[in-house]
Amino acid sequence: MRNLIAFPLIGLAVILQSSVISEVRLLSGYADLLLLILAAWALQKRVESSWHWAVVACLAVGFVSSMPWFVLVVGYFVVVFMARALQKRVWQAPLLAMFSVVFLGTLFMHALSFVVLQILGTPFSIDEVIGLVTLPGLLLNMLFSIHIYAFMRDLARWVYPFEEHE
Repeated sequence: MRNLIAFPLIGLAVILQSSVISEVRLLSGYADLLLLILAAWALQKRVESSWHWAVVACLAVGFVSSMPWFVLVVGYFVVVFMARALQKRVWQAPLLAMFSVVFLGTLFMHALSFVVLQILGTPFSIDEVIGLVTLPGLLLNMLFSIHIYAFMRDLARWVYPFEEHE
């Protein structure tokens, strides 16, 4: 039952990403709301369903995006893997872990997307991609990550309440 919260939340996030967040641009870059949600959810201590959320996010984003599906699967699963690994090691500084996952995850997603699009024949210049898309998108992801982490922490406390001992 606890995993069912993923469907409406990820559905709403995909709608917001495709309609609102993608219009909030800095140069040509924009924030990746699903990446932020997956990273923040996977960093929560008692959360066990982060891999399930990644599957649902890949399916939902793959449905509305023109990016090849395997880029989304590899990218989002790497983000969840990094978050789960850091959650076990950097438990005293969860916001530092969030910044690290968002930074590395954004760079990985953009690099993977660039390589796949180059292989598929899309003519992009690496200088323009880094300067106009990756760095502005990274900045927006870092700015939004604080708020998304706080929201997901509160959601995790609601979905996985502390057990009271009597």
